[in-house]
Amino acid sequence: MRSLVTIVLFALLFLAMGSLAVAQSAGTAGQTSPPAPATTPTGDNSAGASKAEVDQLRQEIAAQRQLIEQLKGLVQQLADVKTTASAPDGSRLVNATLTQPAASDAEQAADKKPADKPAGATSGWNGDHFFVKSADGQFQLQPYGYFQTDYRAYHGDAAPPNTFVVRRARFGFQGNYGKYYDFALLIDGAAGNGISLRDLYINIKPKPEFQITVGQFKEPFAQDELVGVTNIDFVERSLASLLYPSASTAYRSPGASIHGDLSGGVAQYWLGAFNGKGILTNNTTNQPEVVGRLRFYPWKKHKDSMIQGLAFGGSVAVGKSRGLSNETSFTAALPDGSFTFFPSFPINGQIRRYNGEFAWVHSRWGVRGEYDELQQRRTGVGSLQSGGLGFQSLPTIKAKAGYLQGTYLLTGETRPENGTPKVKHPVLASESTGGRAWGAWELAFRYDYIQGNEPGFVDNNPFTPSAVAPFFDHTSAYTAGVNWYPNYWVKYMVDFSVDQLKQPSINAGTLPQNYFVVLQRLQFRF
Repeated sequence: MRSLVTIVLFALLFLAMGSLAVAQSAGTAGQTSPPAPATTPTGDNSAGASKAEVDQLRQEIAAQRQLIEQLKGLVQQLADVKTTASAPDGSRLVNATLTQPAASDAEQAADKKPADKPAGATSGWNGDHFFVKSADGQFQLQPYGYFQTDYRAYHGDAAPPNTFVVRRARFGFQGNYGKYYDFALLIDGAAGNGISLRDLYINIKPKPEFQITVGQFKEPFAQDELVGVTNIDFVERSLASLLYPSASTAYRSPGASIHGDLSGGVAQYWLGAFNGKGILTNNTTNQPEVVGRLRFYPWKKHKDSMIQGLAFGGSVAVGKSRGLSNETSFTAALPDGSFTFFPSFPINGQIRRYNGEFAWVHSRWGVRGEYDELQQRRTGVGSLQSGGLGFQSLPTIKAKAGYLQGTYLLTGETRPENGTPKVKHPVLASESTGGRAWGAWELAFRYDYIQGNEPGFVDNNPFTPSAVAPFFDHTSAYTAGVNWYPNYWVKYMVDFSVDQLKQPSINAGTLPQNYFVVLQRLQFRF
């Protein structure tokens, strides 16, 4: 509206200027000497303008000049007011000159700065792993890995030679996409068959009480299995680990599970279905291996209580084997490699596993115990036995195992349930403060045992009498260890074990004896 008024004023000014120009021309003519009278065709003379007419014209010119001066004053007032303020439509009036619409201050600032570039990713160290994170925090990637190099010394009849071993050399990535998706990839370069995939999975977690994991990962059967291998208290896991699902392939198998934490972690559950045949291996039957597990922390929310870290639980696993796929009973080579205490037999049919466990972790202490049982049926496997029994079904192979262990941190650190103690006085680490730097020292002791029972079979028919020899073997082990944590990423372990072949089967041709084993491990993780 104000722009329209301004335009009208300019129009009036233009008309007034035109009238002034005409009036000035007339006034000039009145002030000069009149020309000589002309002769008309009739012979009369025409006289010039009268004095009264000239005076009247001069008055009109004076009035127009006065109007023009008034208009100029009004325009100047408008210009003074509008010089520093923009009109609502974006135009500015400066010194009575109408300009083009001007950009706002924000638009001018935007024009001056370069075009926005996408925000880059951020990276850093979270105290545990290096990470790369998107600017919005929705995507995060953490490379991680570890290697373990061992020296193993043996003494005993037919014991293996002393040797250096690269036990594990694993590298991978873990991360998240948004708050609902976690993922992990882990490969092992020290596997016996070359580089091997260990973990590859995605965990979908709409809420802590209900999560879904799909891919290849550990079957959630027992506490000793689910402790990370960088956090185990001894160089090797217990004898009970021989009875876990997929024990010969790092307890991993393709599958899927649902799991969750109830009431803030007071109770935990797992229910999964797996091929049950090992890493990257298809199932051989139409029945998956189903694993169900429960674990309870009844006093988890009792802060500073002695029993706050007490947990207990159990699990059941049911699967199936196929004799025509050359499947055999559990692998009975001891984890430290000193000897094999039980032979393997063809199996066919249902497989059952049972587990009961407890743990108590408080301050410097960590105490754990476990019992496991395995049953492997041999339905119609007689023809697969040496000597041949037709398609006889043989007695079920049964095995039992368990352990009890304890650890104590001498240097005062707190023992986590599944993790590395936070070293108070680290050695050769960025957080070292100088002075007292001896790392963290821990004592550990474990008793574990295992027994295998193959009842044998006798067929007394008069035409083709035959028999399968029985095997009933027992082994136990006593292990004392010292663990040194120079800092968070380095760990040195020394275990001294006495492996007792207490009751070997007569048919195996071995005698009861002890094997003395010293295991040393240097571990680096990042």
